[in-house]
Amino acid sequence: MNIDVILGLQWGDEGKGKIVDYLATKYDIVARFQGGPNAGHTLIFDDAKYVLHTIPSGIFRADLLNLIGNGVVIDPITLAREIRELEGAGVDYRDRLLVARKAHLILPTHRYLDAATETANGASRIRSTLRGIGPPYIDQTGRHDLGRGDNRRPHLPQTYAQLKAKPMDPHNPYPPIPIDLEAEEAKWMDSLKVLQGLQQVDGEYYLHEALENGKRVLAEGAQGSMLDIDFGTYPYVTSSNTITAGVCTGLGVAPSRIGEVIGISKAYCTRVGSGPFPTELHGETGERLRREGGEFGATTGRPRRCGWIDLPQLRYSILLNGVTQLVITKIDVLNAFESLQAATHYQLDGQRTEQLPYDLCDVELEPAYESFTGWQQSLDDITDFEQLPRPLLDYLQFLEDYLKVPVTMLSTGPERQKLILKQVAVD
Repeated sequence: MNIDVILGLQWGDEGKGKIVDYLATKYDIVARFQGGPNAGHTLIFDDAKYVLHTIPSGIFRADLLNLIGNGVVIDPITLAREIRELEGAGVDYRDRLLVARKAHLILPTHRYLDAATETANGASRIRSTLRGIGPPYIDQTGRHDLGRGDNRRPHLPQTYAQLKAKPMDPHNPYPPIPIDLEAEEAKWMDSLKVLQGLQQVDGEYYLHEALENGKRVLAEGAQGSMLDIDFGTYPYVTSSNTITAGVCTGLGVAPSRIGEVIGISKAYCTRVGSGPFPTELHGETGERLRREGGEFGATTGRPRRCGWIDLPQLRYSILLNGVTQLVITKIDVLNAFESLQAATHYQLDGQRTEQLPYDLCDVELEPAYESFTGWQQSLDDITDFEQLPRPLLDYLQFLEDYLKVPVTMLSTGPERQKLILKQVAVD
């Protein structure tokens, strides 16, 4: 068996959680492969809303195994809070939530470092979520972090004390940040007991055996492709590989094991934080998109920047990920628009281009748009593609022709049942 992949194609917030929740019934295991509590996957069903930051989005499907992979950085405090919320919702997770032993931990001092770095950068800050994501990845590459099963080893207090000393050194270059470290440490140590109570596995061996035994595995990504540490809009990116290649390193699976790659895109574009955003709208249309789409971060609550869909950017992400099918979410947000636009190319230094320049952060791109007639009707009662209004069908056909990838699913609302299927090649 191969491992299928689901990931975002823009700057995050594409609605991955809902799609994973739907597709999970076709799989035996859902595995998160990167990121940490900076993710916010929102699921709405049975008149309740759930936001997952670390736990895979398949946890609400009974009998489905969920693995937090080695590429994920875990904040025990956030994880413990999520588990309490699962318990409050009556979700039986005990035998279904697994943690890779090689996953690394976020320490209280990592959140301190995150905040101190942002403060020190002043106007150049990247507007991090301040969840302490970057520092543990830095420590990992520096080979002096807390991970690889350390949370159960007897030398944990000594290791933690050594790691704590580094950022709290009075000679460090960061400005002082008010933090009650003792209180944070007490919460962290208490939450660590919750993590230690979960079943821990050698993720790479576990998944290899599962695939060899015919189990179906879905790899779940966090953030979006344009936030990839290597291929995103650097330096305004996250600290991990958010593209398909990250599945291999974040779960310990071979490239030959990758099957379907399901890419998710909003019907328009959003971004949280600083960084380039070629199709951003600053006027009333951008405000209308934000208002209609409820565009506020699931993790931070910050208002998202909004703009029209950027097709050269989408084509770039599809190229990077090897996308085999495309899911369009939040199409209902455009229901009331008389017309809509899609960027089809850019003007750069007087030249037309359909490629994102490598120095996107330092150049001025002028998007060129194609306009489309809006459908101006609710999609609530529509259950299949053939029932969609003609202007929307024409628009979707244009997307397929431009992007050279079939649109197989269309999300018409945040609820679990509001999903129209064309063809989903994971049966």
